[in-house]
Amino acid sequence: MAEARALYTSSDVHHTEPCTCHLTSITQSLACGDPKAKPSYLIDKNLESAVKFIVRKFPAVETRNNNQQLAQLQKEKSEILKNLALYYFTFVDVMEFKDHVCELLNTIDVCQVFFDITVNFDLTKNYLDLTVTYTTLMILLSRIEERKAIIGLYNYAHEMTHGASDREYPRLGQMIVDYENPLKKMMEEFVPHSKIDAVNIFLVRSYNKRINDIRECKEAAVSHAGSMHRERRKFLRSALKELATVLSDQPGLLGPKALFVFMALSFARDEIIWLLRHADNMPKKSADDFIDKHIAELIFYMEELRAHVRKYGPVMQRYYVQYLSGFDAVVLNELVQNLSVCPEDESIIMSSFVNTMTSLSVKQVEDGEVFDFRGMRLDWFRLQAYTSVSKASLSLADHRELGKMMNTIIFHTKMVDSLVEMLVETSDLSIFCFYSRAFEKMFQQCLELPSQSRYSIAFPLLCTHFMSCTHELCPEERHHIGDRSLSLCNMFLDEMAKQARNLITDICTEQCTLSDQLLPKHCAKTISQAVNKKSKKQTGKKGEPEREKPGVESMRKNRLVVTNLDKLHTALSELCFSINYVPNMAVWEHTFTPREYLTSHLEIRFTKSIVGMTMYNQATQEIAKPSELLTSVRAYMTVLQSIENYVQIDITRVFNNVLLQQTQHLDSHGEPTITSLYTNWYLETLLRQVSNGHIAYFPAMKAFVNLPTENELTFNAEEYSDISEMRSLSELLGPYGMKFLSESLMWHISSQVAELKKLVVENVDVLTQMRTSFDKPDQMAALFKRLSCEEFVVLSYHIPFLVSSIEDFKDHIPRETDMKVAMNVYELSSAAGLPCEIDPALVVALSSQKSENISPEEEYKIACLLMVFVAVSLPTLASNVMSQYSPAIEGHCNNIHCLAKAINQIAAALFTIHKGSIEDRLKEFLACRFLNSSSQETTNIASSIVFLRCSRTGLLLYISPITAKLFKGRFQHPKNVWALGCVNLLIFIVICLHVENTTDALGK
Repeated sequence: MAEARALYTSSDVHHTEPCTCHLTSITQSLACGDPKAKPSYLIDKNLESAVKFIVRKFPAVETRNNNQQLAQLQKEKSEILKNLALYYFTFVDVMEFKDHVCELLNTIDVCQVFFDITVNFDLTKNYLDLTVTYTTLMILLSRIEERKAIIGLYNYAHEMTHGASDREYPRLGQMIVDYENPLKKMMEEFVPHSKIDAVNIFLVRSYNKRINDIRECKEAAVSHAGSMHRERRKFLRSALKELATVLSDQPGLLGPKALFVFMALSFARDEIIWLLRHADNMPKKSADDFIDKHIAELIFYMEELRAHVRKYGPVMQRYYVQYLSGFDAVVLNELVQNLSVCPEDESIIMSSFVNTMTSLSVKQVEDGEVFDFRGMRLDWFRLQAYTSVSKASLSLADHRELGKMMNTIIFHTKMVDSLVEMLVETSDLSIFCFYSRAFEKMFQQCLELPSQSRYSIAFPLLCTHFMSCTHELCPEERHHIGDRSLSLCNMFLDEMAKQARNLITDICTEQCTLSDQLLPKHCAKTISQAVNKKSKKQTGKKGEPEREKPGVESMRKNRLVVTNLDKLHTALSELCFSINYVPNMAVWEHTFTPREYLTSHLEIRFTKSIVGMTMYNQATQEIAKPSELLTSVRAYMTVLQSIENYVQIDITRVFNNVLLQQTQHLDSHGEPTITSLYTNWYLETLLRQVSNGHIAYFPAMKAFVNLPTENELTFNAEEYSDISEMRSLSELLGPYGMKFLSESLMWHISSQVAELKKLVVENVDVLTQMRTSFDKPDQMAALFKRLSCEEFVVLSYHIPFLVSSIEDFKDHIPRETDMKVAMNVYELSSAAGLPCEIDPALVVALSSQKSENISPEEEYKIACLLMVFVAVSLPTLASNVMSQYSPAIEGHCNNIHCLAKAINQIAAALFTIHKGSIEDRLKEFLACRFLNSSSQETTNIASSIVFLRCSRTGLLLYISPITAKLFKGRFQHPKNVWALGCVNLLIFIVICLHVENTTDALGK
């Protein structure tokens, strides 16, 4: 009888009874409303009439005489047999289960079994489970609306295929008809078993005679149950919190207090399930009692207790192994010895119990031995069956102490080998899988309440329970439930990370605002107020409040005053506690890491925030100053670094990933970065205004400045191009970003050089003659008039970023070094931000312009003629109105004071590419430039620009007109003034280059 009971019942309807699992799965698939989940024959319009005919005639369907109505099913009979077999045989299993249950109940009646939950616990519990499972199964069966259609269709296909009905069909069809009203039918079935226990008596008699009692109980429950369960949950929250705190500090107490732990888990689980099942059916009068915003706290402490049990399992094993061997075995042996009557079979079983417990030792736990007491527990189950019948030689009803002792021993064995199963039995909340809407609502309520957000991790942890409601004999549910557990866990962790990200963003916004108050631009008003106060001048309107100084927000007059920043930090610390609670969690063979969710969201938000803080407006071409953006980014990073105090994440990895992407043209999502925004702004906005003559380079300040114009610019060039701003820009963009900016600039330069080359090609004959006639002024003047166009390109250069070691390496390249080796050194120096005689980026940009249709010799010739073209064009440039020298900016309004640098760099790059002599070409340039000028033109040029070639470096030098005039005044003969002036200047420059002390150089 015990073995039969073990086969036909279970301790839980959802996950240990295959019939119930299959039936539940069928009910859900047919009732979910998804057409894909239903058999196609039930929704096919062509088969609708045939299906209705079978349902109407069920179970006696005359297939022989109704060929017309059922003709449409002929073609589908093989597919019907194949696809409906699972459904049909599930119903057959239910019928067989019903037969076995009825047989077992009859056996129990005949044997007059004694039931007492305190004595024969397992037998009584399993009997009650059997009754509940059977009742549940038959009610589920009656709620499948398509049951007649499925069974009738399968039987018709079977008869058409095999010539006869399925052998189980008659009984199955009759059972379906009998259980149209399952409660009424079961009432009739349980009449013969009414003497067994009060549960069956109530089931039999209550249907008609106790309706009023039930109605009164219902009214009492509606009035008082909500408040009663609310107070229970409140008490359990406090009790579980204290228990978890004590066990966390003293895990050794898990042994003696294990029963209290499992009792607490069971009570809490029952209250949570009660609330969940009533969430959608709450009374209107006491609706607040059915909404618990603190349910997350109760679930959290349940998970904490479960974690303690799993973590300290060996501690509990050690305790109960000693308990079983040192106490239980001794007491059980004494009880057995004191039995007045003990048959041989029972004696053998009891002796085996004592021997099994006596053989246990702590060393087995230390050695990691796997314990298995399932055989012992099954033997006790058999013994309960033997000793609970009316005519048993050893009646357990007469030896209650023995039964109670054995129940205690069985519990102790479960503490050794079945801790995980005990956790499932007492605290499994996989039922949430079937209440997704209520589950998500509880989670949202938890996040909305800051004091409860620290417990929000309980919801993802509950998703680890879901797979316990599956069964190996019902595999079709496994993927569905697994996918739901993964999606819910992912959604919960993602929402938690988003909430934390939003809080961090708000804190960063507050800190950026505070940092902005410390910028130099805000100190002007404070200085003005101080000056006015000192001079006793009254400014502004009366009663105007005095501007608060930065830092005033940190002054607290009262500890109770809480600022918005305080609230944000408190909420963040609570939520980060939850995210940091577990390093990872396993859900259906997948591992989730909560911290990675936060890291991912921080990277995305940090990226968007950096780009957003540039405040770039494409319409007005406005953008934040690099120094201000750098201040905001540093404030943002400071806040992000503080996150490491709350949660264990590698914030440095976030910085590396985000800031490194910002040094590229596009980020990993294909969005513009600060590198692309600032590159476009400096090249398309600032330098375009330089070309338009609205901005000039100020050598003394090493910055661009605005020139007075009719239409004022919307920005001040100096505020974007001085040394501090360039340093900030280089720090923001990094080496890769600055290289991209440099390459983009070189692309613009190479494009303009390409245009110049086109002009050279158009005037190649004239320029060739001019190149060989530079010593014939009259012929040069005639040839110059034949040129079709004269243009000039003003170039900018890199702001030096001094790195002493690389600079030293660059400055000591021997002159006889191979050019390829020298270019490698220049490339290294350029990457470090050092100025080079030959710009490698410009070399690369100009190299890409080589044409396949032009020979290298022709390319070299064009490059030489380009220098001639530039040289002979200088007089025209010098005669331009904008070429007048401006002392205010110590340069020229059209930036020709940068001409020497531009010519040097372009010449060096061009003749490095063509392997020509840079020094010879610059000599040729100077010859063409000076000898091409008439006396009047020379005077104009002298007032604009003076070039000298340094004999030490071979490079052109720019001398301002003021400096030239100083030397010009020392010579009296007008014909020799410039020749002698150039010689003296050259001597002066050479001395300066060789003498460290400038005073000594001037003296010499």
